[in-house]
Amino acid sequence: MNRAFTLHDMMVAGAALAIGIAAAVLLRVALRWLGKHALRTRWSGDDVIVDALRTVVPWAAITAGMAAAAAALPLTQSVGHTVNRTLTVLLILVVTLTAARVITGLVKTLAQSRSGVAGSATIFANITRIVVLAMGFLVVLQTLGISIAPLLTALGVGGLAVALALQDTLANLFAGVHILASKTVQPGDYIRLSSGEEGYVVDVNWRNTVVRQLSNNLVIISNRQLADTNMTNFSRPEQKLSILVQVGVGYDSDLEHVERVTTEVVESVMTDITGGVPDHEPAVRFHTFGDSRISFTVILGVGEFSDQYRIKHEFIKRLHQRYRAEGIRIPSPARTVALQKPEEIAIPHPRGVSDPVP
Repeated sequence: MNRAFTLHDMMVAGAALAIGIAAAVLLRVALRWLGKHALRTRWSGDDVIVDALRTVVPWAAITAGMAAAAAALPLTQSVGHTVNRTLTVLLILVVTLTAARVITGLVKTLAQSRSGVAGSATIFANITRIVVLAMGFLVVLQTLGISIAPLLTALGVGGLAVALALQDTLANLFAGVHILASKTVQPGDYIRLSSGEEGYVVDVNWRNTVVRQLSNNLVIISNRQLADTNMTNFSRPEQKLSILVQVGVGYDSDLEHVERVTTEVVESVMTDITGGVPDHEPAVRFHTFGDSRISFTVILGVGEFSDQYRIKHEFIKRLHQRYRAEGIRIPSPARTVALQKPEEIAIPHPRGVSDPVP
């Protein structure tokens, strides 16, 4: 039989527990200081790691203090075994939750660095979190002496039934994984579907793709529909794109002069206006002899899709002002309308019918 607790045992156990708590407090303060320094670095992954360690390390110190206190007490074998197993399970749960936070945070950081935007694709983060938590749950069961082999077998059989029942959901899930893995669409890209929806991709989750229109409305598109439809991605292979502006001048204009003035306006817009591409080479291409004008196309460069509206706005204003200063005429459409008096309009007679005899 185990001996009864003595004052010395209680003091030793209390000292061990106090040391564990004091170590937890000191470690948390040290990690808080380390977190402030991690904020100054470029890589955001160290912020995630330090923030997770601030949770797991103090709890690990407290658990170690509790284990030392239990070892100092004259517990029976069964009670000691139960206490050790409980502390082990507690530590596994804390480590599992922390690992899920760290790995999920690193996945989000990687997604942000690949896509270059603040938002990230949560589908990978959610899958990662579920996998880590499931592994931790299985380790806890194994620690408690529960065999996980029958559970895995049941999950395998049940998984088949669930897969048959959730075909549409799984189709959207794998479609989202395929979209992100193939890098055809990433958060932050501006896309336009053949069905007419367009906007910036905000997120790709396990079921839907969220698209924000220029009007700030959200369009929710199923991943399977996005994978099956024809789509134009205006952000890939690069965000810079060319836009076309149609212009026309009168037939009496000096086309060399028109081209030179237009090129100067393009250069000023590309340099002065936010969203322009300073190294863009101006291009003016005459292409049509119209009814009242010679039409041509001006090619402008913009940094990304939504910049085109600002660039077109400034370009048309400056071009109109410069044409007026240079005496270049932009003709308005002319139409010739001929009017006839009613008595001059000849009325055709039906075939076989002659005018009446007066």
